[in-house]
Amino acid sequence: MPKMRTNRAAAKRFRRTGTGKIKRNKSFKSHMLTKKPRDRKRKLAKAGLVAKVDVPRVARMIGKCH
Repeated sequence: MPKMRTNRAAAKRFRRTGTGKIKRNKSFKSHMLTKKPRDRKRKLAKAGLVAKVDVPRVARMIGKCH
């Protein structure tokens, strides 16, 4: 049976924490930043966690090693 392939797009977007949770970056931080308040932009800069319902799907895409 062939090896499982890591989804390269997912590997660039998600990573595991030390405790095994999956970290993600927040959206809406790429353009039209002048109309967003600075406290909102500051919150968007911090990483978030993947929702519990999405964890199995994302974990399968990034594989065991990431």
